[in-house]
Amino acid sequence: MYLAGDIGGTKTILALFDQNSGPHHPLVEHTFPSAQYPGLEAIIAEFCAQHPVSITGAAFGVAGPVMAGKASITNLHWTIDVAVLSDVLKGAPVRLLNDLEAIAQCVPILEPADVETLAVGSPIPGGAIGVIAPGTGLGEAFLTWDGQRYRPHPSEGGHTTFAPRNRIEKDLLDYLHQRYTHVSYERVCSGIGIPNLYAFVRDCLLQQETPEVAEQLAAASDPTPVIVQAGMSTEQMCLVCRTTLELFVDILAAEAGNLALKVLATGGVYIGGGLPPRVLPLMKRSRFLQIFRDKGRFSELLSRIPVHVILEPKAGLLGAAAAAMS
Repeated sequence: MYLAGDIGGTKTILALFDQNSGPHHPLVEHTFPSAQYPGLEAIIAEFCAQHPVSITGAAFGVAGPVMAGKASITNLHWTIDVAVLSDVLKGAPVRLLNDLEAIAQCVPILEPADVETLAVGSPIPGGAIGVIAPGTGLGEAFLTWDGQRYRPHPSEGGHTTFAPRNRIEKDLLDYLHQRYTHVSYERVCSGIGIPNLYAFVRDCLLQQETPEVAEQLAAASDPTPVIVQAGMSTEQMCLVCRTTLELFVDILAAEAGNLALKVLATGGVYIGGGLPPRVLPLMKRSRFLQIFRDKGRFSELLSRIPVHVILEPKAGLLGAAAAAMS
């Protein structure tokens, strides 16, 4: 029996798996409000009290960098330590993964229904695989083939410096430099970045705002869902929100292409996170792949790289389960 978890600042998901059922079929799954607990060990202790079974191994994907078996969670005053968690689990081995590393761990076990393929490409067997995931932040990871299986590697690529492609994006960079000393891709290609794009579109491009949307944004604790819903609406679409999402998708396409070149992702690029499935109609336009492949002398190489969108909403949990079992 294996324990896996997807640990975030808002919620923590824990689930039990066994080798026969595999990572796609949790036997038991519970969601806990993270902020109501002093640490992950308290949640695990409560979960195990409810389900008293012997744990063979455990793995947890966490929203933050993992260093020497320890991690701090963004937006929580938690320090997670594998030694402490192992004690709670009566000596079972525990592995901590960056949340993007967990999603990358899931890629080799994705099923056909778990993905939307934007470009079939010509994948090279054993070729490196790139993973980029705009959720609340922007995560990037990659996988390499060791001769027997794919092994995931974390990165902090989402914090690299944003590089504009055209005049509009140059103006966007200038606009955001008034707010931030460093404008990373996360500032313009994530859930926390979408309000930045919206403000730029409103102030510099269209110079207008839909009154109903402005009212909703003023009342919202998180403006991103409001912008996404209004931008993707087929009945009362907000032009400022729609332009914001189109700019977001353009930037995502360019950075996905950058990642493909950085890791030479001849095995493909997988786009995860919570935002891509919600803007999938925009990503399925030919423009997305045109921008992804727009890399000068390497455009032909990019045209052979498969591009997939991960639709499975619990890819991080499944990846943690696969890591526990391995």
